[in-house]
Amino acid sequence: MTENENFESRLKGLTMPRHVAFIMDGNGRWAKARGLLRAAGHRAGVETVREVVRMSAQYGIEVITLYAFSTENWSRPESEVSALMGLFLSALEREIDELDRNGVKIRFLGDLSRLPAANRASAAAAVARTSGNTGLQLNLAINYGSRAEIVRAARAFAEKAAAGGLDPADLDEAAFSDALYTSGQPDPDLVVRTAGELRLSNFLLWQAAYAEFYATPVFWPDFSREEYAKALLAYAGRKRRFGGLETDNA
Repeated sequence: MTENENFESRLKGLTMPRHVAFIMDGNGRWAKARGLLRAAGHRAGVETVREVVRMSAQYGIEVITLYAFSTENWSRPESEVSALMGLFLSALEREIDELDRNGVKIRFLGDLSRLPAANRASAAAAVARTSGNTGLQLNLAINYGSRAEIVRAARAFAEKAAAGGLDPADLDEAAFSDALYTSGQPDPDLVVRTAGELRLSNFLLWQAAYAEFYATPVFWPDFSREEYAKALLAYAGRKRRFGGLETDNA
């Protein structure tokens, strides 16, 4: 039995999170360490995404969210942003057949209006093609920022109240959650961040209120099945309190 198989064998019978969210960090540093351009790191990261999707489906995880491009990432060099947009487009078009065949349902989180027209069209086509699928829900957070998402939802409620279509007293947490990009989905149980960083970086701030956080020094392109198994094992061993009594995942 390989070390990877050993880690995965320990997952049998354990409680899996319903929703895992990933902050995919370290692509650029991975490339720099190898004397490569940053774009090479992003390309290598796509291979990790493929394995994470497959493994999530294998272990019955309902939803995964990938933080692919934040609202702050536009401040990166234009050449890198352009390369990222091209990579998103080519990767989605290359992977869509397998994703659809395996029942994966795709949703995009974020304001796609700023993306190039070809990216918007590809995203819309992927959502339409997989809309009837009932397997793993794959959320791709692109041009996403949690504060902007919350402001967007608050503005919608304010406009509706101003027009007389909503009594402010009727606004509660459930209604607000339904106005977010993740409407209808369970909140993340586990947030995984690679490359040793220990912050949420404006990612799912509302939804991750009670999520377990797992950080690893491993760069995203090296986040293997073994590393994912380690994160899931760590989650299974946590005592979840939700502000009250403990809930044992094991």
